[in-house]
Amino acid sequence: MLTLDCVSRSFGAGVHRRCVLDAVSAGLEPGTETVIIGRSGSGKSTLLNLISGIDRPDAGTIRFEGQCLSDMREPERTLFRRRKVGFVYQFFNLLPTLDVEENVRLVLSLDGVGAAQGRRRSRQMLERVGLGDRLHAPVDVLSGGEQQRVALARALVHEPALLLADEPTGNLDEVTAAQIAPLLRELARERGTTVVLVTHDRQLAAGADRCLTLRAGQLQ
Repeated sequence: MLTLDCVSRSFGAGVHRRCVLDAVSAGLEPGTETVIIGRSGSGKSTLLNLISGIDRPDAGTIRFEGQCLSDMREPERTLFRRRKVGFVYQFFNLLPTLDVEENVRLVLSLDGVGAAQGRRRSRQMLERVGLGDRLHAPVDVLSGGEQQRVALARALVHEPALLLADEPTGNLDEVTAAQIAPLLRELARERGTTVVLVTHDRQLAAGADRCLTLRAGQLQ
């Protein structure tokens, strides 16, 4: 489903240029969960940006369902992310001017889903994450765990083929994190979604199909 072939990415210029990813190769099977562990600054977020098409590699290729992302123009990569990819971030990235349901429904609206169908699908997804009674609450009155549940509903409401999670429990207390991680996995597996989760927390690797370590620009 997803293959990386000798992918490299560096930042900076001249003697200050730093190689973050050095000829990284890997393959992910559909419907599986891969956890990538690495220290802060090891290149985990850079790797997710490349997989999603937000950034392009300096060398190597990334293919998703047979399509080469680096060959796509920016409008094509934007459409790819909108239709095929869901994102879960450490800091939730919810829009404070929208309520809970509107934050989730926005993803569907951008993809051309009508208002009535968008409301129905958003509410179903929010009920699935335990927030059916918080549909019209402002997101800034929610707890951290509730906000991450909204973010998870938003990431999966359009049924993406690929879910990218960047430190999804990094901004949560230990008890709440222990609730969110299994929920993320359960929802993804129900839908056959392929998951790439990056973290520095080895406890999150428990239950994943595969665990890789990103160190010195290499996946091991």
